Amino acid sequence: MLDISIIIVSYNTADILRECLTSLYRTAGATFEVFVVDNASPDGSADIVGKEFPQVQLIRSPVNGGYAYANNLALKEIGIADAQTDAAGPKRSRYVLLLNPDTVLTVDALSGMVAFMDDNPDIGISGPKLLRADGSLDLACRRSFPTPKIALYRMLGLSALFPKSPRFARYNLTYLDPDETTEVDSVVGAFMMLRWEALGSAGLLDESFFMYGEDLDLALRIKALGWKVVYYPKVTVLHYKGESSRTHKPRAVFEFYRSMLIFYRKHYSSTTPRPLGWLIVSAICVRGLSVYLWNLAGYRLLLARTNRT
Repeated sequence: MLDISIIIVSYNTADILRECLTSLYRTAGATFEVFVVDNASPDGSADIVGKEFPQVQLIRSPVNGGYAYANNLALKEIGIADAQTDAAGPKRSRYVLLLNPDTVLTVDALSGMVAFMDDNPDIGISGPKLLRADGSLDLACRRSFPTPKIALYRMLGLSALFPKSPRFARYNLTYLDPDETTEVDSVVGAFMMLRWEALGSAGLLDESFFMYGEDLDLALRIKALGWKVVYYPKVTVLHYKGESSRTHKPRAVFEFYRSMLIFYRKHYSSTTPRPLGWLIVSAICVRGLSVYLWNLAGYRLLLARTNRT
């Protein structure tokens, strides 16, 4: 049996996907298989994978159905099923890794994560320390769930104003030592290691999320089943954050705030007092619209400058 089934979703990421796969096949100490799901990329990403990495199991989606949709194509292939309707198939590997194409792994990244999970059988999900290209911490690699209170602190900017406050900075946990192994609510889907049994019980990703939020939703469902989620900084992975959504940034902004609404309505709206719920939804919509319009204007300006040159 393999140690890991690795799933990478790609959309217009030819160059960084090549670097990611190259780093994967340089790792040591863990056995694995790799699935690349191409979300109907127009840049030839799928052809590059097929030509340069024939050992990869390539799935060509006919449409760009989003991150959850694409991951589910591969999850179904390896035997993970919808927990609401089906049972998981025969166990194919001990762990499943959801990995972004804009990551670069060290030689011992996979073996380090596998050893950590092997030593802690109560952990259902783990994630490493993700570093940006400039050496800074990718804050999304350890998070709390965006409960109404935590979401409101974030939307009002209090988490940015008071990054060392255990009260206001709970979403990204910026008051904690980034080199400390910590039980958290969620790690990020850019590198999310899942125990087969935990994922098999929770089932597929929720495809109502197009992009963003589906990793939080999956972590919440797995934690609800009694599994732990742990941030493990002794393994470090490079993350060129945002590269996979750079070419369609206004759409990415829209989907980010739409995912916040989906998550809130799915998990918290029924238990949130109505006035607070109105405030949260209004804050998400107002902030989302303003950020979307700002990015749309900048994106159009960039296109205009590119066309002139």
